[in-house]
Amino acid sequence: MSAAGGEWLGITAQNPGPFTLSGTNTWLVGADPCWIVDPGPSLEAHRQNVLDAAQERGGIGGIAITHDHADHVEGAVALRDRAGAVPMGAARYEHADVRLGDGDAFGPFTVVATPGHAPDHLAFVAGDACFTGDAVLGRGSVFVAPDPGALRGYLAGLERLQARAPSTICPGHGPVVDDPAAKLAEYLAHRRAREDALVAALGDGLRSVDELLDRVWSDAPTELRLAATVTLAAHLDKLDEEERLPEGVQRPELPWR
Repeated sequence: MSAAGGEWLGITAQNPGPFTLSGTNTWLVGADPCWIVDPGPSLEAHRQNVLDAAQERGGIGGIAITHDHADHVEGAVALRDRAGAVPMGAARYEHADVRLGDGDAFGPFTVVATPGHAPDHLAFVAGDACFTGDAVLGRGSVFVAPDPGALRGYLAGLERLQARAPSTICPGHGPVVDDPAAKLAEYLAHRRAREDALVAALGDGLRSVDELLDRVWSDAPTELRLAATVTLAAHLDKLDEEERLPEGVQRPELPWR
């Protein structure tokens, strides 16, 4: 599947699933040369599709990485090798040669820090389009990975994107968002509603992980219960950081904590 705007082209990898929706989107931005956002998984058919489309746009000038989750970067090194050792920019990805942070310029992009889904998460603004990786999806919500300040950082990142007022959001998964103002307002309201529901559940005396998930994330399908558990951990962290977490609350046991 592909999607095109005046200055960008999206190509979706064939890796659909509960977390990747229809697949991971790779974006080609500009021309003569174009710049790549998120090479995607290491699938030869996807890589060839990207290379063929890039050739029609005058080759590849550089590669921008929103975050280092495998479905976004697994194919990055092979794509760079095929593209001719072009610069690759990221906040943390080990194979990048340019380290990026909030406000930096990289090729045609301005970098916006959007931590939360991952500590190293960045969004890239080019013209009136914003390439959001997993900070904002074309459909549904994202999980926020627990990390010091993760949820507070995520909300602040969404507000930074709001201030940019893009006319289009090109997400890491799902369709293009043609009404970014509404989508960003929806995302912020969703997080605040989850927090309000969690605070209410805690006020009602619920303390176990299962009780809190069943009450606050009752809409999460079974295959996304782990993602809901991860996000619950981030919400509990935020309440703890703000000294609003009651005593005796069970915290999710996550393998990386």
